[in-house]
Formats: sequence, C-alpha cells, structure tokens
Amino acid sequence: MKYDPQAIETKWQRIWAENGDFHTDHTSDKEKYYVLEMFPYPSGNIHMGHVRNYSIGDVVARFKRMQGCNVMHPMGWDAFGLPAENAAIKNNIHPAKWTYANIDNMRAQLKRLGYSYDWRRELATCDREYYRWEQLFILKFYEKGLLYRKQQPQNWCPTCNTVLANEQVEDGKCWRCDSIVEQKDLAQWFLKITDYAEELLADLDKLKGGWPDRVISMQENWIGKSVGAEITFDIENSDDSITVFTTRPDTVFGVTFMSLAPEHPLVEKLIADKPQAEEVHAFVERIRNMDRIERTSDTLEKEGVFTGAYCINPLNGAKVPVYVANFVLASYGTGAVMAVPAHDQRDFEFARKYNLPMQVVIQPEGQSLDTASMEEAFTANGVMVNSGQFDGTPNEEGKALVADWLQDNNRGKRTTNYRLRDWNISRQRYWGSPIPMVYCDTCGIVPEKEENLPIVLPLEVQTHPDGRSPLGDTPDFYECTCPKCGQKARRETDTMDTFVESSWYYARYTDARQDNAPFTPDALSYWAPVDQYIGGVEHAILHLLYSRFFTKALRDCGFLNFDEPFKNLLTQGMVLMDGAKMSKSKGNVVDPTEMIARYGADTVRLFCLFAAPPERDFDWSDTGIEGANRFVKRIWRLVEEQMDVLSAVAPCSSTAAHCTSEEAKGIRNKEHTAAKKAGEDIRQRFQFNTAIAAVMELVNDLYLAKDKLREDENGRIVLSSAVSTVLALMAPMTPHLCEELWQAIGHDTRLAFAPWPTYNEEAMVKDVVTVVVQVNGKVRARLEVPADADQEAVKTLALNDENVAKHVEDLTVRKVIVIPGKLVNVVAN
Repeated sequence: MKYDPQAIETKWQRIWAENGDFHTDHTSDKEKYYVLEMFPYPSGNIHMGHVRNYSIGDVVARFKRMQGCNVMHPMGWDAFGLPAENAAIKNNIHPAKWTYANIDNMRAQLKRLGYSYDWRRELATCDREYYRWEQLFILKFYEKGLLYRKQQPQNWCPTCNTVLANEQVEDGKCWRCDSIVEQKDLAQWFLKITDYAEELLADLDKLKGGWPDRVISMQENWIGKSVGAEITFDIENSDDSITVFTTRPDTVFGVTFMSLAPEHPLVEKLIADKPQAEEVHAFVERIRNMDRIERTSDTLEKEGVFTGAYCINPLNGAKVPVYVANFVLASYGTGAVMAVPAHDQRDFEFARKYNLPMQVVIQPEGQSLDTASMEEAFTANGVMVNSGQFDGTPNEEGKALVADWLQDNNRGKRTTNYRLRDWNISRQRYWGSPIPMVYCDTCGIVPEKEENLPIVLPLEVQTHPDGRSPLGDTPDFYECTCPKCGQKARRETDTMDTFVESSWYYARYTDARQDNAPFTPDALSYWAPVDQYIGGVEHAILHLLYSRFFTKALRDCGFLNFDEPFKNLLTQGMVLMDGAKMSKSKGNVVDPTEMIARYGADTVRLFCLFAAPPERDFDWSDTGIEGANRFVKRIWRLVEEQMDVLSAVAPCSSTAAHCTSEEAKGIRNKEHTAAKKAGEDIRQRFQFNTAIAAVMELVNDLYLAKDKLREDENGRIVLSSAVSTVLALMAPMTPHLCEELWQAIGHDTRLAFAPWPTYNEEAMVKDVVTVVVQVNGKVRARLEVPADADQEAVKTLALNDENVAKHVEDLTVRKVIVIPGKLVNVVAN
C-alpha cells in the first residue's frame, strides 16, 4: 500500500458525491444539528483563512454525524456587492461573468478539500431566485414602517462612488478601499434597526455562554444604551429652543455654554444677521466632512466657534452662550450637548481652550473644588452644590430628583438614548439587488406589487470604470408604470447593501430549492435556528448585528417564529505569515491549492486544526505543515505494517480479558483515555489541537507496543481495536485517509457514519502509576507503584529508594508530602 493522497482523496470525494452521503432533509427522527460557516464572497480563489474556517466547521459537522445527529452543513456565495463589482471592473469583465466564473472555481477548490457539504442547498445571493424573496421582505418591512426614505448627511466613499453605513467606516476610511470618507447630503433608504435597539440589547443575555464574551461586549457598546433626561433650553429673544439629552441631569446647574453639532438645523437661524455668520459657515463646512467616529474620539482636539446666540438654563435662568463644536454629532441624541466643563472632560478641554467659565456643582466628600486650580474635570460621585433646592443631595439621588422637576415643570422628560443608528441600505452601485420601490409624479413613493417580483437586475449593461452605476442610464430598467395609478413612473436605481443578503441566508438554506416561498414552515421550524455558527470576529458588529435585527423583523412580519438566528458562535483567529495577516499586497500569501498538490487535503486540514486553538491566530510555517504530513504518513505506515494481523473490530471494543500482557493493558488504557479526551475537547471546547495531541500519544504508544501485541490473538484484538479508534477519532480531521484505511482493514460501513468511540471509565484505571520523587525540589527518582497504594506505603517506597536514600543521607527528613498518583516531595536539611 502506497500513500497517494491525490488518488485517495479524489476517490473518496467521488464516492461521497455519487452516494449523496452528506445530503440531508428535515424528516429524520434523529436529533437535528445545523452547523454553518460564514459564506465567502466569490473572489476567485480560496485562501488559508477560508481553509481554517471551513475545516473547523467540517470537523464539527462530521463529529456530530458520528454522534448520531441529522446534520445540515450547507455552503453558498455572498455574491453581490462592492468587492465583486470592483474586481470585475478592474479586470474589464462584467460582474456577473466574473462572479459565476469565480464561484465555479471556488466550488471546485472547496470540494477538493473534502468538506461534507450538502451541495444541493447551494445558493448564490446574486441569483434572482434568491433576491426575489429579499425584495418581498423589503416590501413587508415598508408596510410595517420599518423601511423609510430620508435625506441627511451620509458617509460617502469617493473611490467606490457609494454611501457607507456607519459600521462600514473604519478610522475615517472606507472598509473596502481605505479612501477617506466624506460627508454628503443624500436621500437614502433606511431600515429602522433602532426600533429593535432595546430587544437587541436585552436578548444578548440569551446568547451568553453560547457566544464569545468579546462579541457580546462589542454589540453592547455599539448599541450604546444611555439612560437620562431630555432638557429644553429656550433661545434668547426667539420662539425656538434647544433640546439636549444628558445622562447627568444632576449637573444641569453647572452648564456654562451650549455645544451644537455643525449639522444642527438651528445653526443657520442662530447666526442669521450676526457678525459671526461667515466664521461659523467656514467652520461648519470644514467639520462636516470629518469622520463621525473620529469626531467623538477622546484624542480629538476640541474645536468650536461662537454663534453669537444665547440660550437660557431652565433651572437657574442663567444666560448660556451657544457654540458650534466639532465633537458633537447631529446623529447622536439631539445634536446638542449642554456643556458642564467642571464635570465633563471634553467640555473641560473646550472651556480651557476658549477661556469659558466653569461652575462646580458636584463636590467630593470632605473636599472643596476650586475651578481655578482644577487640572481635569471631576467626574466621580459626590454631593450637589450650587444647585439651588438640590444642594446637599447625593448626586446619584439628584439625577432622579432633577428629572422629576423637569417633567413636573414641562422643561424636559426622562428618556433613553442609543448610539445605534438606523441602517442605510441604499448603495449607488450596480451589482446588488434592486430596491423594489417606484417614484410616481402623482402618487409619490410607491412599493412595487408582490406579483411583479423579482425586479430583475439587468445583465445587458456596461459598467463604468469609476464604479458609477449604469442603472440610471438604462431606460429599459428604470422606466416603468406606477403600481398604484398605472401612469408613467421611474424605478429606484439604488441597489441594496450586500449585508441585507447575508442577514437571512441561513434561513434560505433550510429549503434552498423552494420556488414558491423563501422557505417552508416545516423545514424552517425543524432546522432553525443555527446550532453552531463559525466565522471571523471582524463581523461582530456588521453582519452579526444585522442578522439579529433581520431575524426579529422577519419574525414580526410573520416569516419566522424564533428570536435569534445563531444559538452558538465560534470566532476563529486569522492565519498569519511572519506575524502579519496574509495579503497579496504584502506578498506573504500561501496558496491552498499548491499545498494540497504537495501534501494532500488531509495534511492541510490537519495543520490548520493543530496549529492553535480555533479562537487564536496562528503563524503559518513550513515546518508545521511538514510535521502534520509526517503524522498523516505515520498513521498510514502503522496500519500498512500491521495489515496482516488487523481485523475489522469496532473502536474501543477490546475487553479486559484480551489484556493478557502489560503492553495490552497499557494500550487499552491509552485508547480509552484518548477517546475520552478527544471527544470532550471537540464537543465541549472545540479544542481540536489537544484532541489531535491525544491521538498522537496513542499512535506513539502503538508503535512501541505493536510487535508485542502481534504475538497472540488477544494482543491482535487489542491492536485492532486501538487502530480502529485512531481512525475514528481522526476521521473528522483527516477524513480521506481514515476512510481509506478503515475500508482496507475490512470494515463494511462508511466511517463518516460510524458511531463515535465510546470509552469505558474502568479501562482508564491503571494498575500501576509512575510517581516522581523529589528531594528538596530536585527529581531524584521515578517509582512504579500500585495505583491503589495508600500514602504511607508510597512514602515508605520513596524513602527506601536507593537514590533517594543517598540524597538524604546525613540529613534530617523534616517533611514528606505525598500527592497521590503523581509526586512525593521530601524536605530535609
């Protein structure tokens, strides 16, 4: 038998495909298990990050099948969006042709890795059969008031020629091309994710224990719940007023100026006919193009300009100057901030810069703050001072008392605010799902009729080199009739954000070939929600938050009957090269296809699983994959060399009666120990590296004991059982190798569906254990002692050991510490 990974792997991939071994349906009486990895966008080639992600998912899927579950493990393509369109334009090819060619190539690559996907469920989000249902959801959201159109400043990428959601701006740059993001006033379509802010936050409690704490914390921070009060400040000599949101109503007596966002609608009114108008206009123009996240960072230099207007503090009647400031956002709260420089660090820095007054209104216990000597704002708790009728009140109690006063006097109200903003789904690009809305001169905005879906994206168009959408230049697409009055109308030419497609694909997989509905209730109720979801932590805010919102919105529209899409989440680390993320631009990419050609898919899978725990990054190394290849070959040689004596017995099937030698006892013990360790590490912790290490130990022991075990029939049964266990434990990681050897031994069942080995606790009990003996912390002996020996007997054996006795000679033994089954520590001087 020669180990030929190319021949063996393609053979078993063909067998699995021809027999439909991984096809599944929702009529089984087995326990269901739905494992899903985040699907890739079709870039043309898989990379090592894909291999790691999908290898992890495949181990879980194969393990759960061996545990007797009815497993659904699908794959598809996140095929719409900027990456595919930009790449197609760069290569002077139509996005559809580019995308489908890449899908064909990547599908072949994934199949070559032997992943146990049910390929009948494959989907591509750019297929009209997929996005027609997405358009239906959008119409239902519109009916329910969850979709609306609004003009306001948007994040604009000048290179990609499209708007970006807040979550798609990273450090002031486009998440895809790194261009500096500008602010642009546009009318856009929004989904009201803010309607679900409280539920999205509260339901994170349901995910604790199943999702990484880090992801939960990131979502909590992004939703950003703040409980406080809204306060109304009248503008001097005007009927207008400024409303602010604050979490610190206890500090309202300390307001010494007001800060407005440059985009605040009152700015123009406040500066009308004032000498400051020109200066304010210049400041607003400069600041509005800054990145919104940068404007709220702690490191931002605080800047502002006086409007010439004043407002009145409703609690003490103080006249407060109104400034426009760069650190205030129109999209957060009310776009206005009451400035309390003595007790807020941003306001403190601003006041120091512009020589504005400060007023202490919270005094620490036993101290007296002086604003002239303060080096920073006092933000801790204390007692209210300079606060009228609230003087002497602990400030935490004062928050509620001030809020009550505001409500009672119609000057404000208790309220809750969120950092989360509504989701802008409009994209001014071609390669996306059309938004099914129509503009009629008579009827206004009109939703398309359901029977007219899908609104098909035309493929007979020419994309523009600068990324501008050709849909606005395509009358055959945008010219239509109004669904309401039948008159001539114009179709929306914006397309949907690609994250809309990825927000519900998990549900479509449950019945992906269904033509009459997005999914059927029986299939959906059987499979959903996903039992185990796997993907990168970089999607913690974007994709994962959007999917959670979409699930809740679809539930409320009657499509789903559950609250959360993913019960459990595993976020895997990246594959690095020399400590840096692999990228073509850095020239540090390892090609999976080349590695498969050199070593075989099993070796590539094994290395990605063994190199590090799944949640951690790992550095690619040639020595690492060569080591994985040596272990694969070692398993092959072990079976090849013992083929003449091996029999097709089940894993962990030898008994104590077969253990007629010390070698047999040791191998049976190690076999059951490995089965327990590997099963627990995969099932409970997804620690594939330690599961593999346990099998490596068993293989090492088998090499040492094989010659002795061959000598008699009982030994050969123990050897056969242990070899079967090795193959069963490694089957999820290196499935081709293990199927081939399993069959070669004579098993007539498919290993992919064989039961996971069942260990016996009694088999793991050792007759003899090795105890290390230390004298004053230094190892002086290793003793083989009966496993059931009491502490006094172990102590006696240790002190009587020749080498131990030599090292305590002429010393007085002060203490002997016995750790049963492990260690004896002798203290002497």
